[in-house]
Amino acid sequence: MKVIERVKEDLRTDVTWNRVGSVTVNSARALPLGTKYYVLDKFPIIGWLPRYSPKWIINDIIAGLTLGLMLIPQSLSYAKIATIPVEYGLQSSWLPATLYTFMGSTKDLSTGPTSLIGLLTSNAVSSLEPQGFSPQEIASAVAMCMGIMGMIIGFLNLGFLLEFISEPILAGFITAVALTIGLNQLDTLLGQDNVDAEYAAGSIRQIFQQLPEANGYTCAVGFTSLLFLVLLEQGGKRWGNKNTILSRIVWFFSITRAFMCLLLFTGVSYAVNKDRGKDTLFDIVKLKYTGISAPEVPSGALIGKAFPVAIPAFIGAVLEHVAIARAFGVKNNYVSDQTQEVTYFGVINFVNSFFHSMGVGGAMSRTSVNSMCKVKSPLSGLVTTSVILVCIFKLSSALYWIPKTTLAAIIITAVAPLVRNPKEFYGFWKTSLSDFISSMLALWVCFFYNTYMGLACAVGFNIVYVLIRQVFRPITQVGSTDHQKLSELQQSMMTASGLPSTLPDDVRIFRFHESFFFPNAYRLKTAILETVQTHHSPSYSSLNGAEADRNWSVHGERRVARLRKQHGITDPSSLPPISIIILDFHKVNYMDATAISHLHSLLKELRLYAGPDVEVRFVGVADTVRARFERARFTLHDDPWLTTDTDDDTWTENIPRAYRNISVAVQAPRRRSSVGMTEKNGEKVTHVEEV
Repeated sequence: MKVIERVKEDLRTDVTWNRVGSVTVNSARALPLGTKYYVLDKFPIIGWLPRYSPKWIINDIIAGLTLGLMLIPQSLSYAKIATIPVEYGLQSSWLPATLYTFMGSTKDLSTGPTSLIGLLTSNAVSSLEPQGFSPQEIASAVAMCMGIMGMIIGFLNLGFLLEFISEPILAGFITAVALTIGLNQLDTLLGQDNVDAEYAAGSIRQIFQQLPEANGYTCAVGFTSLLFLVLLEQGGKRWGNKNTILSRIVWFFSITRAFMCLLLFTGVSYAVNKDRGKDTLFDIVKLKYTGISAPEVPSGALIGKAFPVAIPAFIGAVLEHVAIARAFGVKNNYVSDQTQEVTYFGVINFVNSFFHSMGVGGAMSRTSVNSMCKVKSPLSGLVTTSVILVCIFKLSSALYWIPKTTLAAIIITAVAPLVRNPKEFYGFWKTSLSDFISSMLALWVCFFYNTYMGLACAVGFNIVYVLIRQVFRPITQVGSTDHQKLSELQQSMMTASGLPSTLPDDVRIFRFHESFFFPNAYRLKTAILETVQTHHSPSYSSLNGAEADRNWSVHGERRVARLRKQHGITDPSSLPPISIIILDFHKVNYMDATAISHLHSLLKELRLYAGPDVEVRFVGVADTVRARFERARFTLHDDPWLTTDTDDDTWTENIPRAYRNISVAVQAPRRRSSVGMTEKNGEKVTHVEEV
């Protein structure tokens, strides 16, 4: 009996079991409301469609038509990269835009086949085709594997796992992919048939060896296509920015240049090859299309073999997709939902795979054009789908005559902007040697060996580096004879006790407890933004207008409303503005390029929400971290109180500053007039956040 009583007592007082029970009870209570929020998050159209303004329909129709015209040549070209029949590129393109209408969390993102997914799919095709599978079967199996991984991460809200791929790795990886894609198109551009080297160095050697055997007609069409595309692009940049009819025409031809190029040279191909039978002057696509094929489930055996090779395709494509959504959300002043974007990515690839389709994801070029068309909502995707379906069922016979060399030219010009500027890699070198090494591993191993090994080497290096750095972190000791270190310790103690007893309502302090680097950079940045949006009112300029009139997106508003409800804020109109944000960096002893990139993003997003005059002040920035700021060209000026020049010109600039301690950072003069500190219930609340 004593044993039973002891077991009961242990269970009653066990911290772990009590915590499990508490979490279970709270989860059960929150389940009904949580289910409602979950459905709203997974289908954003429920929130934005009731607020859709009829005057937006013209913008959405124009954007949808433009994207459809862009998507036709791009889908054919990217299917060629994937080494599958080009008609399956079109078949991959009709559904994503429609599904994004219901599940998308941004108004700008355009989804469909991409060059990155095309190359990674071609790697899978080359490795599995010898086992007796057709290229389109392999492509659909890779898409299904990508969809399964995306749905697991998205539906379980595990989007934070993607943060373990740092920005330098992604930069090196995408650059290697772009160079590889461009190099793989040179033989088609030149009309060479015998370039079959497995690695880049061998391909380059074979291309130069076979230059005398190049097809003159193919070269003429290919290089003329390149010139046509480049001239239209440069013309749009130079003359497409004015508010004149001629400028608008130039702009339209510039953004639809791939379609115009395809239309022109398909006509030329038909004119010179229609009477030549099989003996054409240059290679043509010879597309034969009978419509959308019946849905079919990829074989289980193939999916099992495709899963390992689909992992790099999923990582590269989903990171690109999420990054584009995030970037255009910031650019156009609305909030995208990273986890929802991963959910959509998984669902569309899973569903698309039943139609022998290649994988799809967000495309930077099309998204940029969508934004320039001033699209108002994802409803434009329905128009894009209509354009693709008309092409599939009514115009597919005309696509038979497309010159392969023209598709190669379209591919080369499409991937050229993906190659990162060498200055960016030099910036990694200046900021952090580990960032530079990981980017170089991703770049050169992917380029000269294969994408799987390159990505694995770079990620593996980052993991090993982080572990080794934690193992060999030095410890600081202070003795009575160490006067300099003793003064540093006294300074630290003064800083710890330097927090004022009260703070103005428009000031908030954030304390970091770990190093600030790629695994936690996005989470910490998001935590700071959400805290500011929860406890402080926005300050929109006349340019942006009132919050309700800015755009269609409601995801950010819903998220902030939930956070305010959790904190018991019932009257948002009574919230104070935010004027000063203090970042306590005393415990931050390491930063990398990814963290600095997120700091730049944080400053931009804070100014969008709180106005251009909001100040960001740093406290306790270590010399090593300060050195990284300087090498990365992140401007951080010293506290003006420490300078002897009272006429410091930089004091009028809104740039981050470093202060001795929190007390000084709070009390230092402001760039603008202070917002009066108000009392609530007779008390002033200290705003300190732990991040």
